[in-house]
Amino acid sequence: MSKRDYYEVLGVGRDASEREIKKAYKRLAMKYHPDRNPGDKAAEASFKEVKEAYEILTDEDKKAAYDQFGHAGVDPNRGGGGFGGGADFGDIFGDVFGDIFGGGRRGGHRQAARGSDLRYNLELSLEEAVRGITRELRIPTLVSCDLCDGSGAKKGTSATTCGTCHGAGQVQMRQGFFAVQQPCPTCHGRGKIIKEPCSKCHGDGRIEKSKTLSVKIPAGVDTGDRIRLAGEGEAGEFGAPAGDLYVQVTVREHPIFVRDGNNLYCEVPISFAKAALGGEVEVPTLDGKVNLKIPAETQTGRMFRMRGKGVKSVRSHAVGDLLCKVVMETPVNLSERQKELLREFETSVTGASKKHSPKAEGFFDGVKKFFQDLNS
Repeated sequence: MSKRDYYEVLGVGRDASEREIKKAYKRLAMKYHPDRNPGDKAAEASFKEVKEAYEILTDEDKKAAYDQFGHAGVDPNRGGGGFGGGADFGDIFGDVFGDIFGGGRRGGHRQAARGSDLRYNLELSLEEAVRGITRELRIPTLVSCDLCDGSGAKKGTSATTCGTCHGAGQVQMRQGFFAVQQPCPTCHGRGKIIKEPCSKCHGDGRIEKSKTLSVKIPAGVDTGDRIRLAGEGEAGEFGAPAGDLYVQVTVREHPIFVRDGNNLYCEVPISFAKAALGGEVEVPTLDGKVNLKIPAETQTGRMFRMRGKGVKSVRSHAVGDLLCKVVMETPVNLSERQKELLREFETSVTGASKKHSPKAEGFFDGVKKFFQDLNS
């Protein structure tokens, strides 16, 4: 039984464009699809015929052979007709709904994959993080091959459309009413075949290379902040957009300051005499030394706030404070004379009067009451 003319099957003229052929195919395939005509052998045969015609007329090489030699110029066993090719029942819906929602194939080829994002861990001192700094970063990455301009093909040649998947990059295997889609085994999902690979990138379109970037770190960054550099990641496949580079910031511990948000904390040691009599003590800040006034009778652990001496926020103009915790330092390596003077002083303040140590007296009174209640 002779086959009908493929143009006649689709109801289009010999000068029809690929878009017109595709439109006719969708209309007829939806009409004869077996899911819409269960048990109708005639509809299934028409579906196969429409599908075979579509696959031949949308393949540039097969269409040229068919136009010149007719059915004798094409071999359906090579994937042009029947159910042995790269498409199946489910493929129709991929075309139809892909066009509606913006997905699916574009011109019969899958889109090349965007380049991978990269991460660079950057360690900064507290001073660098607070003031901001420009750093030179050396990044090992994949860049577009300069010999083939990212095409992967030898200079002067180009990739050809895969004959198995017809550029889709995927094929379907059907079992009953279930279809499983998987990467094309011939082109490995690329949709194209490179017959003469580039000698430098060996057909990948990308080469390994280290590049140096000058990165400006804004003032006020903190551990956990991330800076995104668009397009500075790995190059995409075959001219696809590059990924991004993310610079992950970590701030080292500081020997004096502890940072909490925009505030800085530090401990300031003071002598017993300074705490009792009052006075001034030099306190370090990120901008230099300043004098902190210590009132008389200051207790250890008291916190003093120095406004505007903290960190300027990276996200606003707000500036934090410096919180200074005074810690009374017990003197060490005392001489006998110094010890004697301390004993005299201790005797003078622990006599009959309790006014010199109200906290201590209150504590011991509380302890005494606790044991009385316990024994009652």
